[in-house]
Parts: sequence; C-alpha cells; structure tokens
Amino acid sequence: MPFTRRKFMASGASITAGAALGLAPFRTHAEITLGDIRLDVVSDGTLTLPSSATFGGLPQDQLAPIRTKYGLTGDVITPPCNITLMRRADRTILFDVGAGSDFMASTGQLLTSLDALAVAPEDVTDIVFTHAHPDHLWGVLDDFDDPLFPNAAYMIGQVEWDYWMNPNTVDEIGAERASFAVGAQRRLAMLEDQISFINDGEEIISGVAAHATFGHTPGHMSFEIKDGSNSVMVLGDCIGNHHVAFEQPAWIAGSDQDGEQGVKTRLALLDKLASEKTQIIGFHLAGGGMGYVDKTASGYAFVAGE
Repeated sequence: MPFTRRKFMASGASITAGAALGLAPFRTHAEITLGDIRLDVVSDGTLTLPSSATFGGLPQDQLAPIRTKYGLTGDVITPPCNITLMRRADRTILFDVGAGSDFMASTGQLLTSLDALAVAPEDVTDIVFTHAHPDHLWGVLDDFDDPLFPNAAYMIGQVEWDYWMNPNTVDEIGAERASFAVGAQRRLAMLEDQISFINDGEEIISGVAAHATFGHTPGHMSFEIKDGSNSVMVLGDCIGNHHVAFEQPAWIAGSDQDGEQGVKTRLALLDKLASEKTQIIGFHLAGGGMGYVDKTASGYAFVAGE
C-alpha cells in the first residue's frame, strides 16, 4: 500500500546519505494523507548516546557486520526523535512531545519544527503518550514548569501511569534510570487534572485505536490511525531502531525495561506489520521515521517510504 502523499523538506543542503542513517537535520519532515487525516512527522532533534546504550551486551561477532552495514561503527550514535502530528477537522494531536530542553542539548526542537508547519502550542488539542521516558514526555512543560500546550487534553496508558506514579518505582527501576522515574512523576503529577487513561483496544479518538506493546516500558502503547482500509501504526519505541531491532529482533535490547517481554512484543508486531504491509512511524527510525516492514530470509528490514 503506497503512501497517499509523502513529502520531504530540508533547509539548505539536500538530504544526503546521512538521512538514511537517521542523521537528517530536524527541519526535515515527512507527511502522509489518509482520507481527511493529515499526518506530519516532525523532529525534536536527535539523541546523542554512547553506542553501548544500544549495542552493549549483544553478541559482538554477529553485531559487527550489522554496524558496518548501517554505518554505525563509531563510539556515539545519534538516533532521530520523530514526533507524529495528526490533524483532522478541529483536532490537532501530538503523539509524544519530545524531551524539551532539560534532557540533552541535541533535543528540544519540537516547537521550531511545529512552527515550520504554522502550528502553535495553543493549537494542540490532544497529546497522546506512548510511554513516559524522558525523550517522549519531558517536553510537556516549559522553562517555568507550566504546561507548554495550554489547551491540550492528555492521554496515557493506565498501566504506564500506574507504573510511573508508584512511589516505589524510583527505588526499583535501577540507578541508571532513577532520574527517569523522578522526572516522569513530577511531570505527570502536573497533568493529573487534565489526563485520561487508555487501555488496550480502545478507540481513543475517532480513527485512532490503542494497542498494548509492553516491554520497552511496563505500559508502553502504540496507536493505529485508520481511514477505511488504510492505516498507519505509530510505534513509539516498541521497535526502537532501524537496524538491530529488525535484523535480530530476538536479541534483548538494553533500552527495554523488560527485555524478554520486549522481544515477544517486537516479534509479534514485526510479523503482523510485515504480513499486512501496514505503514509505520517509528520514533527512532531513520529517514523521517515512516516506512514499512519487510520480511527477509533471516529477519526483517525497515523500508523507508518512497
């Protein structure tokens, strides 16, 4: 099923091979039209991480040719942060809000990206969270700790909310992620009067259904946006990159809080997406984040949209 409409825009130089590795500038964005639904993928910038954050603990002999194939042989990786903007009639919906200015210097570009599409924070009517990790949630507050999107209603998975708001989580999540729990609790508490909770299979907005994709976090959700027989799946981080997660989906990812559950979710979802040829938008996938899943002889492959 081809994209109804797909557009790339770049400021200055044309998109080069760097874009294929997820290194395109944040001003690049991609667009799909599904009936009267318009989807734009805008950028919050990129993460800047040691390669061990993704590749640590994996079988290095089998990993080496994958890293070479995708040009990821250095000590640092810079996965993109792709945020889905949905517009339909009088609704303007964001799926996640990026990291804001508090997480790392290479993120926090969402408002600039939205401004390029003439979308102001006041225009956003709904914010839907896939999960509460910093690069998806922390951008919800401005520099004065006020909600950045003053007219928005918020939605998050019930399981995800319960996990992050549990006072024991900060002590149980592990030292490396303790700041994630503190940051999530503070921001979610600010939204408590404006947030509603999602469960698996619910239609949360007309044409948008929630799907439980647990593992990356305990209550991670993905969202299927549908018009007639055409659909797009907003993945969040349940398929966390365009290389190892596709080529070796049975490998436990260090970024998943429950690695074994993450594998089960990933394998089932990749099989379904490949067989149904569903369009996908991945938060950390390359080339604007949009594409398809192809089944290969040994695993799967991410095919960026045409």
